[in-house]
Amino acid sequence: MTENFPLYLIIMLPLLGAALNLLLGRRFGNTFVSLVATSAVAGAALVATKAVLLVASELPARGALVDQLVSGDWIVAGDFKLAAGLQLDRLSSIMVMVVTWIALLIHIYATGYMEHEPDYARFFGYLNLFTGAMLILVLGDSLPVTFIGWEGVGLASYLLIGFWYQEDKNATAGRKAFIVNRVGDFGFLLGICLLFTVVGTVKYADFGSVAGRLMTPWWMGWPVGYWIAILLFVGCAGKSAQIPLYVWLPDAMAGPTPVSALIHAATMVTAGVYVVARCHTIFDTFPEAAKMTVAGVGALTALMAATIGIVQRDFKKVLAYSTVSQLGFMFVGVGTGAYTAGVFHLMTHAFFKAGLFLGAGSVMHAMGGEGDIVKMGGLGKHMPITRWTFFVYCLAIAGIVPFAGFFSKDAILAGAFAAEFRMAGTMVPWQAKLVALYPKLLWAMLAVAAMCTAFYMWRLYFMVFTGKFRGTEEQEHHLHESPLSMTLPLTVLAIGSVLAGLIGVPAVMTHGLPESAEHVMTFFTQWLSPAMVPASPEPHEHWVEWALMGGALAISGVGIGLAAMLYRGGISQTAENLKQSLGFLHNLLWNKYYVDEIYDVLLVRPLRRIAGLLWKGVDNIVIDGGLTKIGPFFVDIFGAVAQRFQNGDVQRYIIAVMVGAAGILFGSTYWLAYQGIQGQVKVDKRQVTLKLGDERMRPGQLIYAIDWDGDGKFEDTNVRFNSEIKHEYGSAGQYKIVVEARDPVWNMVKRSDDWFFGASVPLVAKVE
Repeated sequence: MTENFPLYLIIMLPLLGAALNLLLGRRFGNTFVSLVATSAVAGAALVATKAVLLVASELPARGALVDQLVSGDWIVAGDFKLAAGLQLDRLSSIMVMVVTWIALLIHIYATGYMEHEPDYARFFGYLNLFTGAMLILVLGDSLPVTFIGWEGVGLASYLLIGFWYQEDKNATAGRKAFIVNRVGDFGFLLGICLLFTVVGTVKYADFGSVAGRLMTPWWMGWPVGYWIAILLFVGCAGKSAQIPLYVWLPDAMAGPTPVSALIHAATMVTAGVYVVARCHTIFDTFPEAAKMTVAGVGALTALMAATIGIVQRDFKKVLAYSTVSQLGFMFVGVGTGAYTAGVFHLMTHAFFKAGLFLGAGSVMHAMGGEGDIVKMGGLGKHMPITRWTFFVYCLAIAGIVPFAGFFSKDAILAGAFAAEFRMAGTMVPWQAKLVALYPKLLWAMLAVAAMCTAFYMWRLYFMVFTGKFRGTEEQEHHLHESPLSMTLPLTVLAIGSVLAGLIGVPAVMTHGLPESAEHVMTFFTQWLSPAMVPASPEPHEHWVEWALMGGALAISGVGIGLAAMLYRGGISQTAENLKQSLGFLHNLLWNKYYVDEIYDVLLVRPLRRIAGLLWKGVDNIVIDGGLTKIGPFFVDIFGAVAQRFQNGDVQRYIIAVMVGAAGILFGSTYWLAYQGIQGQVKVDKRQVTLKLGDERMRPGQLIYAIDWDGDGKFEDTNVRFNSEIKHEYGSAGQYKIVVEARDPVWNMVKRSDDWFFGASVPLVAKVE
């Protein structure tokens, strides 16, 4: 059962805001820009909320709101027809609410943060465009519609990351994000094409009914569904910054802080997780190697990024690697079949990660743009609101009960621990053991990543807000709390970071509570479960789940304790000594495992050399050395000839025009006459039907003459183009037919000999 609803308003309002600000913003000033940008997103949020309430109250569990974007068919290819539509169900409703309301808070924050920016209108135009594209992505009812939003988000991110394009590093960061995402998008597009080729549909609603076709063996003997899933995941890995396509996201910090918050919290980077959850039917196809790949890449990314984060000094870089790591957690969730847990962490992460970035922006705003945490310290007494809200965000991301991050991260850890992968075919004993141990390995990697997360986030908090100020006197003199437009979103996000997790409390923690309370505290699972089949795995015994929760809490406590020991009150001598003693390991983490350097050696330099060879060989030698030197020679020759005609004599100009026109007319007429000798010959016993010409051609005044027996005498003359004429022979035999096409204007004649021009049979009649 579906119900129509104007979902297009949700995407049109931000896009309209973008158009108004980009076209008129500079003319009407910052107040107009702020009002248009925030009103557009607020309107989208209100319409989205109305739609979600309708899904919750009036539609069945599996129902959805639909909206046709294009009247009739959008894509037509043979028998395949696809309409462009929007769909709001229980899964996309979560994304829509997260995107619109988090984006609204970031827009409000940006009105104060970007107040003195000369390109104020351009910034908010791009920000609205980003929001609108993301809403197309999550509301699309098919992969092609999603792909439109997918590419729109990529374009908008390029514009926003490189917003301060005057600085080379910012422009470079924008290009890097654009190129890396195009690599992933290519795989994503191939996956869409392969899916269409195999099952003949790309609509999400049809995936459940075509799962059986995905089992067809394909390349290397693996089912085609596996390769479709892997190609789609390549795109998701690029968009959501997973190994090996994660390198663009830390550099994306070059953009303004509100951009970083929007990209990291509510939009672009979570798109990959959403698409995997949306296409879960494909990823659930046996063998489960696709899900194992997703979970393995996610766990490795989570661990790698977390270890890099523990040594970073740039405020936003620490948060960037934190985002990469947390996205790894989400992919482990959806990769182990714990779809509800993965999406739940996506939602809770939006609150505290948006708050962390906005808090970073508040600090950097007070510090005059300084982002090095080593040069900060003691800011808590100058910025109390920023400090205490940041304190809440750190508790949430570290996974401390009862903050939001605890419940969502615990759900992923529990799902990873309880996961079971059933591989198709026969396995030797060591393979079976490896597959059985795989979930436990995933859990162990996430556990270490969680401890690192707690450590580097509280290292960040202690170095920024406690101890003595380590910056300049001028910076200290200007320290102040941010304006209300910035602190209000910080406060709202802090409240969300506390309360958001309370709608996804594990069932084991709600036993004995009143039914109404239990319903509220398990609301998220109940809401999403009908859209996520199979349900997220859970440990079978309650004591195991309690043990896992206690273990996760203890791991986070260890990370916080280490951070407090080394950095509470500032940078301790113990921390400096530890840094020196680690030596090579510290350098390895500081240089981010030298991944950028490896890519530079293996990819960037070879491509530059190839480009250089093409430049020197083709451009310099062939074009500059050949064509550009030959060109002037011919220019001189033709120029000398042209000078004879370009003498100012109008009569000569008129004669030249007439001669040229006559030549063109004669040539075209000749061509038409030549082409006009074509047609069809039909023989019925002794009667022959000849149709001259072709309906696709319009040769004009051509007149035909026909010699039916090849004796040189034309029995029929003045036959017009596209006419059909019949002739009956007196006796059986084989007769050669000669056709003559005449242009009476130019008195030009073209004859057929043995074949019709353009025909597949000789101009011969065989009669009985």
